[in-house]
Amino acid sequence: MRKSRSIALLSAGHACVDVYQGAVAALVPFFIAERSYTYAAASGVVLAASLLSSLAQPLFGALTDRWAMPWLLPVSTVLAGIGIALGGVSGSYPLTLVFIAIAGIGVAAYHPESARLARQASRGSHTAMGWFSLGGNLGFACAPLMVTVVVAGGGLRLTPVLVIPALVGAALCVPVLRALHAGSGSRAVARAGEDDLRSFAVLLLALMCRSVVFIGFSTFISLYARERTGGGAAAGAVALFLLYLGGAVGTVLGGRLADRRDRVTVVRGSCLLTLLAATGVVFVPGPALYLFVALTSAGLYIPFSLQVTLGQDYLPNHVGTASGITLGLTISFGGLASPLIGALADATSLRTALTPLIALPAVAWLLVRLLAEPAAPRLTDPAP
Repeated sequence: MRKSRSIALLSAGHACVDVYQGAVAALVPFFIAERSYTYAAASGVVLAASLLSSLAQPLFGALTDRWAMPWLLPVSTVLAGIGIALGGVSGSYPLTLVFIAIAGIGVAAYHPESARLARQASRGSHTAMGWFSLGGNLGFACAPLMVTVVVAGGGLRLTPVLVIPALVGAALCVPVLRALHAGSGSRAVARAGEDDLRSFAVLLLALMCRSVVFIGFSTFISLYARERTGGGAAAGAVALFLLYLGGAVGTVLGGRLADRRDRVTVVRGSCLLTLLAATGVVFVPGPALYLFVALTSAGLYIPFSLQVTLGQDYLPNHVGTASGITLGLTISFGGLASPLIGALADATSLRTALTPLIALPAVAWLLVRLLAEPAAPRLTDPAP
């Protein structure tokens, strides 16, 4: 199978599973409307999915370091879809939490192994890894639209329909897994060197800075856009759409830039872009705000796939663990910081609460300056 077709199928499968990451938050208004959940109860549903998924990903990564588990891709995709489907029709709050948590585990099980297989299928191309990451971004962004189309007309009883993307995603995985298995006898990846724990730790700190900035803006940008532009709900929706759209563009652009320059240089440049753009988001009023929102999103997402492969190359003997941590724990860190931003906004103003986010890209830039481009994995003939 050609590399481009393998990556296209993996990217589409990535979109199908990440739909269920975005679907949880999209279901919250329907839980509140139909089941009279309080805001605290609704936030518990989101926490059950996101926090459990983020914490479980490194565990699945460690398992895939010991045993190859390509079957996890279709199985975990279906598991995520079943969790969301049953979460909408379950009658009690505890059962809802259980099923939503199952969906989170499905998402967690998918990412470390899929990142490893995508790296294998990409054959070292950063552009190809960018396209793989783009699939997840698009799936997450399309989730609210999909949930609204399905659930708005008939209520939560229609959530079993939401299992369809999972079945499609599982089917898309099968030909890629067969092709990679068939080619495993002719090519193998040889890892050079030892694990660089210091560089990996520095990279994680930079990723945490990125996570706080992204989660902070994605949580409050809709409200802030309405406040700064004087518009209504549409103004906030446009700002949130641009935040996701800029991420899609930035992910692909990051891969292309890294194929021309080294990854660390591209990540450093993205930190500076994010610093300037975030300053514009916070302090520039009026319609110009939207331009800075798009630039901030691009700056945050240019290094997205690059940071995953950097983590894999800093821990060449624990690729699954590196993938799980870079994709999981750093995201949950941003989620934990979000309530602090909200508390500061309640005590002062939304603009004051978002101002500290400007400093984090500068901190990330200083951290990335401590990093060096790691040695890339070499493709060699396998031993008999």
